[in-house]
Amino acid sequence: MQDGVAEARMLPIGTRAAIRVPASSANLGPGFDTLGLALGIWDEVSCEVVESGLTIEVTGEGAGEVPLDDTHLVYRAFRAGMEANGCDVPGLVLKCHNRVPQSRGLGSSAAAAVGGVALADALCDRPFDLERMVQISSEFEGHPDNSSAAVLGGMVVSWADQPGFANSGYKAIRLPVHKDIRATVLIPYSRSSTEMTRGLLPELVPHQDAVFNVSRAAMMMLAMTERPDLLFDASDDRLHQRQRAAALLVTTRWIRKLRENNLAAVISGAGPTVLCLHTGDFPQELAEEAAEDGLRVLHLEICGGVERI
Repeated sequence: MQDGVAEARMLPIGTRAAIRVPASSANLGPGFDTLGLALGIWDEVSCEVVESGLTIEVTGEGAGEVPLDDTHLVYRAFRAGMEANGCDVPGLVLKCHNRVPQSRGLGSSAAAAVGGVALADALCDRPFDLERMVQISSEFEGHPDNSSAAVLGGMVVSWADQPGFANSGYKAIRLPVHKDIRATVLIPYSRSSTEMTRGLLPELVPHQDAVFNVSRAAMMMLAMTERPDLLFDASDDRLHQRQRAAALLVTTRWIRKLRENNLAAVISGAGPTVLCLHTGDFPQELAEEAAEDGLRVLHLEICGGVERI
């Protein structure tokens, strides 16, 4: 013990751990920076303690694009998790097999942050500390919607004690999703920058639009848990989707087309992926038309959160 701080416990060489973490969709239309949903595309992350150094291997999505040094997001989150656990390693081999599409509005950065924190808990042979995972992973993005869904699974309602401020406390709860609700995503091959699309949003919004979104976000929680018949009306929004429309032309066109067919379609996170929430089968003719338009159509499980493998 030095200066009131306990010395970190060094883990033995050869210690291993592996976890997997799901994709997520944020906002669900009206619940901007608040509502999230875990979707069954999984990144897998594993590591082994070695004598020295840092080796990072990335396969799948993002391979050849992301940094392979200590600035890698999974590793940064892993270091934060290790510090929280009071543990350390002399060296590490970190392997990431990514399936969550990058920069498509499906929570790839949240999956990386959650994956790093969860890997630290697993490596230290401790139960997942879900509250700490929500807090640390949310700090990397400044809002907890995607990361909370990746941690807890299902649908989440999340919030920040001081939205927009550093060192805010982040919290989330999971809500049970109605058994009849299904999720389909339409993924364009183009990418979208969260920073860019956030820059399109006005600093101030009309009072009527704020009231509209509060009512729809409340309705969305009811629709997702008890009343799927309300999904179409509940998924409407006035705060962010039309403001981003000019930068997401394909996304906007397909949201319009799906909603014209009475399907609850929204931008997934910052886009460009389209999320459609529905009961029954997704119309085959629309799936084929979307594929012909260059979109990847996936019917995804609404799944649980991060887990050991």
